[in-house]
Amino acid sequence: MFDNLIKKANRKAISWVIFLLLSGSIVCFLLIKRGYLFPLNHLWGILANVEYFEPLHSSPDYSQLLNYNWTILDILNTGTIDTSKTSILIEKSQGTLTLYYDRQPIKSYPVVLGGNPTGDKLREGDLKTPEGIFKVRDMYPHSDWSKFIWLDYPNANSWRKHLQAKQQGIIPVSATIGGEIGIHGVPSGRDDLIDRKNNWTLGCISLKNQDVDELYGAIQPGTTVEIIQ
Repeated sequence: MFDNLIKKANRKAISWVIFLLLSGSIVCFLLIKRGYLFPLNHLWGILANVEYFEPLHSSPDYSQLLNYNWTILDILNTGTIDTSKTSILIEKSQGTLTLYYDRQPIKSYPVVLGGNPTGDKLREGDLKTPEGIFKVRDMYPHSDWSKFIWLDYPNANSWRKHLQAKQQGIIPVSATIGGEIGIHGVPSGRDDLIDRKNNWTLGCISLKNQDVDELYGAIQPGTTVEIIQ
C-alpha cells in the first residue's frame, strides 16, 4: 500500500515536471518569436565586452556610382561569379550599396532605406535600418519586390544595443526588437522610389528590381553584409 502511494506520487511529480518543461519551452518560444527574449545562442555575444563591430570595407569614391552601367560579369571579365568571394557594404548616408569581390569594390547601386533613415535600429517600429555586420540568412523570390535577401537581424550585437537602450531609458522596457530585415526590390513599375530617394520601407534596404536581380546572382547565404551610417 505504502509502495503504491510512493509510485503514484512519483508519477505525479514526473508529470508536473514534464508539464512545466513543456509549458516553459512554449512560453520561451513565443517570447523569442515576439522579440521580447533573445535566443540562448546569443547569450555569450550579448554578455561579451566587445565593440559592436569593426569596419570590414573601405568606402569607394562616390563622385559617381561605381561601374553602375556595367554588368558584374563584364567588370570581372569572367563567365561566372564565385559567390564565396563577394561581400556587401551599405552606406546609409550615401544611399549606396557596394558589392565587393575579394574585398575590392566592383559595383555600386543606389538604394533607399527605412522611413527614419538616420541612426541605428533599436526597436521594432522605429522605421530605422539597422547598422552593424550581418550575414545573409536566406534568399528567395518575392511576389511584391522581385527578390528578398534576408539578413540575420537581430544578431547578438543587435540584442546588446537593444537591451542597453532599455537600461538607459532610450526605449520602453516593453519594446520588442523586431526582425524580417532584408534587401529587396520595389513594387513593379516603381523604380521612381529609388530615383526620388524615397525612403519608403519599414527598415529594409530597397533597390531597383533589375539591380536586386543582378545582386541576387552574386551572393549566397552566409555572405557578409556591413551596414554603416
